[in-house]
Amino acid sequence: MASEKARVTLVSSSPTPLRQVFSDDNLWERLRQEAAEVLTREPILATLILTTIINRDTFEEAVIHRVALRLANSTVSTDLIVDAFTAALRSDPEIGKAFRADIAAVVDRDPATARLLEPLLYYKGFHAIQTHRLAHYLWNANQRDLAFYLQSRSSELFQTDIHPAAHFGNGIFLDHATGFVVGETTVIEDNVSILQNVTLGGTGKEHGDRHPKIKRGTMIGAGAKILGNIDIGPCARVAAGSVVLNPVPANSTVAGVPAKLVGTAGCPEPARDMDQILSKLAYDSFSYSI
Repeated sequence: MASEKARVTLVSSSPTPLRQVFSDDNLWERLRQEAAEVLTREPILATLILTTIINRDTFEEAVIHRVALRLANSTVSTDLIVDAFTAALRSDPEIGKAFRADIAAVVDRDPATARLLEPLLYYKGFHAIQTHRLAHYLWNANQRDLAFYLQSRSSELFQTDIHPAAHFGNGIFLDHATGFVVGETTVIEDNVSILQNVTLGGTGKEHGDRHPKIKRGTMIGAGAKILGNIDIGPCARVAAGSVVLNPVPANSTVAGVPAKLVGTAGCPEPARDMDQILSKLAYDSFSYSI
């Protein structure tokens, strides 16, 4: 503790309501308030809180240090990962905007999340997405072995296997993360929600553009497999356990093995609504025949 920089500042005892955090750009202030409360209540976590949040100057810096701390090992140090992340953000400030959109997505869509602190410090889905953002930047900068190394570390730590070339939009919510597999030519647009054990893969040994394109506002349920170079239309809903082999229309729900159309999406933006209960009609038509 003596080596930590003592930059703890006084904060208000009444933190900004979450509904105002993003509209008023109070995210960093709110996060520091939450951190100060934990520092007072649970001093055993002081080193984590100080090094990750209190002694940082910006939200983006906090994200970088937390993810780097998790990724680091005897092969690649925390400082080296921080340096790579920092260089990436300097070159492409949109990465920092994606950090903010992703944490906003978690708070907005996960009823178990009451604080910004939780995804920043603890959620492997949030950490896996930010690791991929660095790996994707490195891939495009022709630092491909380091990108592959980060993919490997993410697989080891977070149980996600995301090819560094895959393109992710902003506002991605990866709930639980475990078992998430993403192929090289996958594209995930903005504001998509994905649960655990989802595969966005190919159908065999084909080359070229061979993986799914997930359009904005879509929700993909737990255990779903989407295979091949097919479009999942905007604001679609893929039911848990489905195997999707054909394109999915916009604003629709598909379910089954193989998946088929069972109705509308049931809401304007399934990714935000997170409704995973199918209608009776959908259940009646749910198929598991191949």
